[in-house]
Amino acid sequence: MKKLLKVILIVLVVIVVAITGLIGYVKTALPDIAVAEDLKIDYTQERIERGKYLANNVAMCIECHSERDFKTFTGPVIPGSEGKGGELFGKDLGFPGDFYAPNITPTGIGDWTDGELFRTITTGVSKDGHALFPIMPYLNFGTLDKEDIYSIISYIRTLKPIESTVPQSVAAFPINILINTMPKEASLTSIPPKEELIPYGKYIFTAANCSDCHTPMVKGERIADKYVAGGMEFNLPDGTVLRSANITPDKVTGIGALTEAQFVARFKLYSDSTYVPYKVGPGEFQTIMPWTSYANMEEHDLKAIYAYLQTVPAVSNKIVKFEVREKTE
Repeated sequence: MKKLLKVILIVLVVIVVAITGLIGYVKTALPDIAVAEDLKIDYTQERIERGKYLANNVAMCIECHSERDFKTFTGPVIPGSEGKGGELFGKDLGFPGDFYAPNITPTGIGDWTDGELFRTITTGVSKDGHALFPIMPYLNFGTLDKEDIYSIISYIRTLKPIESTVPQSVAAFPINILINTMPKEASLTSIPPKEELIPYGKYIFTAANCSDCHTPMVKGERIADKYVAGGMEFNLPDGTVLRSANITPDKVTGIGALTEAQFVARFKLYSDSTYVPYKVGPGEFQTIMPWTSYANMEEHDLKAIYAYLQTVPAVSNKIVKFEVREKTE
């Protein structure tokens, strides 16, 4: 019996040492991403304009790195806060920790090189080498065209400097350890020709990070067989629960019954001169979907996204998009 206990003790010690060693490796040797390249982008007007379009209407850089007014429908960006950071993506929204969008105006990133920004956007490794949680969808951005990333960097360099102190992001256990395994070297591609509607639509869809919100997750892992089938929850402070829509081509619970024209019109409604933003009170219908920003996406890009979505597997998944729960103390 003593021999058995001794063997068990030895095995437990070996396991503890192995786990400790693994954690030590993950915490100290990762992320194993190449150093930022010595890069100086030529901030041409063409790049700045392309970057402005991508950052405001496709990739949603400004949407996430500004203050949003959730007392107004769709939570539009508060004018004057563009790029100041501070938006909390926390536990109430279903994230494994409290993550704050940093200040990306010249006040926040003025001492960053173009190479450091490029590495952060495309691989998820910050200026000082620490790993970022992929709320900023660097796993998507790392598959885009290099020129589009250059354009986004060129544009954010033009933002008005804003003094803003942003709290430090804190990941909950065990994500605070696993986060170092998340960054990934970029696998950049080229923008498909616009006339090739489906591959071009997939590219814009990826740049817009649609799948990140429209694919439900369990314990931080996206459910593979429910790709863009909706149901990801967002809990607002007033007890309102918002869920993303099913955008698969299922004809009953998804967008399969929508024509291309109807799909595009759904977005363009919010850029129509007749649309007037309106206030939303506690418990009234709200959405996390930034319609007013996506509304200014080019019509061709919206048509391309529609074409791509018709090719994804249809999933029957009925979504209750809005619900008011009693707040618990």
